[in-house]
Amino acid sequence: MQLTRRMNEVRIMNEKPKAKRPGKRWKRIVKWTLGTIVAVLTLWGFVAYWTSTNDCDRNAANPANPIKAVVYCDYGITNLKLQEIEKPTPADDQVLVRVRAASLNPLDGHFVRGMWLARLMGGGLRKPKDTRLGVDYAGTIEAVGKNVTRFKAGDEVFGARNGSLVQYICARADRAVALKPANMTFEQAGSVGVAAITALQGLRDIGHLQAGQKVLINGASGGVGTFAVQIAKSFGAEVTGVCSTRNLDLVRSIGADHVIDYTKEDFTKGDQRYDVIFDNVQNHTFSERRRVLTPSGICVLAGLGGAGWHEDTLKHLLRSFTTPLMSKFTNQKFSFFIAQLNHQDLALLGDLMQSGKVTPVIDRTYKGLGEIRDALAYLEQGHARGKVVITVD
Repeated sequence: MQLTRRMNEVRIMNEKPKAKRPGKRWKRIVKWTLGTIVAVLTLWGFVAYWTSTNDCDRNAANPANPIKAVVYCDYGITNLKLQEIEKPTPADDQVLVRVRAASLNPLDGHFVRGMWLARLMGGGLRKPKDTRLGVDYAGTIEAVGKNVTRFKAGDEVFGARNGSLVQYICARADRAVALKPANMTFEQAGSVGVAAITALQGLRDIGHLQAGQKVLINGASGGVGTFAVQIAKSFGAEVTGVCSTRNLDLVRSIGADHVIDYTKEDFTKGDQRYDVIFDNVQNHTFSERRRVLTPSGICVLAGLGGAGWHEDTLKHLLRSFTTPLMSKFTNQKFSFFIAQLNHQDLALLGDLMQSGKVTPVIDRTYKGLGEIRDALAYLEQGHARGKVVITVD
């Protein structure tokens, strides 16, 4: 008996204690913690939504030196309007530009409509935070700050600055502003800004495009696409443009070596392989685009699926974020980027236009800022060939 009792004691001592399962108290703590986090986030979202506002009320007073500007105090194209604001005065490092022409980009429409991503990016949850519209512009310098040496009054310039749909705009002389080529009209130069810099930086900095390489431009007839075709040719690349039937001749005329009519042919099912795909549309899957890239090829994701909100916009938008993550496990790279506006690249584009290697393609020109609703509505149909421009009275 004593031997048996002793063996039992040894067995008990050698047994590992069983892990205790989380008790009810721990489960309650986890539950209340998660509940508190959800409640705090909900409260924050509610407060942030209802407190988001803008300066429309503050700017409603009669300005001493009035100029006209396009503003929108609430989301929606129907809320776009002309309003008198105070004429700006240039700071020591700024130039004051009399705007002669400005152009629209798809992102303008996304902000005006209040696309959820634009709101989360700081656009304002309930009301637009920035009530001014437009980025691209061209015009004549009327005055310069005392520290400005690069420009002088009377210079014709083009550039990119938020709130460009206005009669006068101030811009820092060392930022995104450059001399307008003499062979370009204000309308042509005013269409350059965002679209051309996106094409240049996407091909050069993200795609690392080299002379002799094969590049495919998906969405070759749009604002960014028409610049991309010409810039790629200036780099010495072999260019294939993808567009609809009605735009084949246009894309050929701006330098594309080959054109593909997407209504009749799917470029992802062809035999050709490309060193760079410059994708403005993102209407193909990750695996489909990988199939036509070279083993170490690069796909540059240059857009959010085009202008306006269409049936497949959300799907195309999600691909901007998912495909770069998926490509981390392959030798082929998919890179989404946002263009960085700067003087150096605008000056380079000016040289390309002066030499005739790049010529802006303009689909329609609207006369006067009062045409903003019609101009943006047309752009959002998604069929514009090149840029949509508005002249400024």
